[in-house]
Amino acid sequence: MLPMTLKAKFEEELSKGIQFFDNKEFYTAFHHFERAHILGQPHYWRHVKSHYWMLRVGLKTRSFREITGQIVRIIGSAGSLIGKYPTGNSGGANVSPFKTMPIPDDIKPYLE
Repeated sequence: MLPMTLKAKFEEELSKGIQFFDNKEFYTAFHHFERAHILGQPHYWRHVKSHYWMLRVGLKTRSFREITGQIVRIIGSAGSLIGKYPTGNSGGANVSPFKTMPIPDDIKPYLE
């Protein structure tokens, strides 16, 4: 049995990311937002929330690529409403929004 639900694990990763974000540790924050993204993909609002925080990192780091990439991905998050999303995709602008990726082993059980 998992120690927490998918929703709780998502919230944990998002919360960690926000803590690092608040401490201006944007690279580490982004890592946790990517993990939250993977966990949040099956649920529209969680999916959007993870992209929103990635967008905030892009704004803080003044990364035009990340800003534009996240705006496109926020719109594309609508795929979650019909179950269409690339499983395991980390959600950053450095990867194709259509690319399926391996799910990290430690969070894979939450998505099974």
